[in-house]
Amino acid sequence: MQLIQSFLAACFPGEVIRLQPITGDASFRRYFRFSVATQSYILMDAPTPAEDCGRFVATQQAFAAAGLQVPQIVAQDIQQGLLVLSDLGDVLLLSKLSVDSATTLYRQALSQLQQVRSVSRTSAGPLPVFDLAFLLREMQIFIDWFVLEHLKLRLDEQEQAMLQRHFQLLADTALQQPQAGMHRDYHARNLMLQPDKTLAVIDFQDAVTGPVSYDAVSLLKDCYIKWPAELVNTLRLEFYHHLLEQGEVSTDVSPQQFKLWFDWMGLQRHIKVCGIFCRLYHRDGKSGYLADLPRVFEYVLEATSDYPQLRELDLWLNQKVKPALEAMA
Repeated sequence: MQLIQSFLAACFPGEVIRLQPITGDASFRRYFRFSVATQSYILMDAPTPAEDCGRFVATQQAFAAAGLQVPQIVAQDIQQGLLVLSDLGDVLLLSKLSVDSATTLYRQALSQLQQVRSVSRTSAGPLPVFDLAFLLREMQIFIDWFVLEHLKLRLDEQEQAMLQRHFQLLADTALQQPQAGMHRDYHARNLMLQPDKTLAVIDFQDAVTGPVSYDAVSLLKDCYIKWPAELVNTLRLEFYHHLLEQGEVSTDVSPQQFKLWFDWMGLQRHIKVCGIFCRLYHRDGKSGYLADLPRVFEYVLEATSDYPQLRELDLWLNQKVKPALEAMA
């Protein structure tokens, strides 16, 4: 804490600064709110080497240049992993979503993805690529932390081979999609509603180049809130038509093909998130995410049950994994 106080003293000479901890995220970063005179700020403590503060700064600059509303960087010490950011408030999009407001707010959030997709590089160079190895590595987290560590299940060689075949199928399908700039965690906890009703974007430092459907499915099949299929289908179709109009998806891609891309991209993400939530609990001592685990697993089952190509995976999940998860409830 002495390092933080020295940094702030250099930024705001002569000011007495009182830090108020605010809710963090799934990373090792810490956040504090403080005021100087009548102005409120956020201190981000992103300790190295666990966090890459320089990447955050580079991505913030690229997103701002693309016209996205992001926190402004007031002061920085990248070597120590310390940033002073403008305060975007504490009104998460999640807190304002209701049956009446969801359609309008989600349309607004989906429209901003055009600017996200336009970002392909930062001052640090091209965005990392969400490639085959990246996709498969993420899905391995499901096996390591959800199946083996959390549920204490064991896999025989046949089960392991079955999972790898399906993971390869999901990854290959993701890479068939047009690739564009991708936030990678675009959902209702990472969008902040501003007083002028615009949406600001946070937690963007993991941006990559990846499948065009990824951020949309992350938003519409949110790990923290679930909506009726009718709403998701309507907004997915609108998003597809927008991509067509912008020339970002070929006219050869049918609505049915895009739905498969969307659903299977969501399946890849939710498989990963099952593992991430368990890793946060078992490795990092963050138990809060376990409450959302059943919802995420429900998304997984919904996707596998809808496609004959995934029948073997669906049977295994229902016969072996689902009972083990329910037994823990």
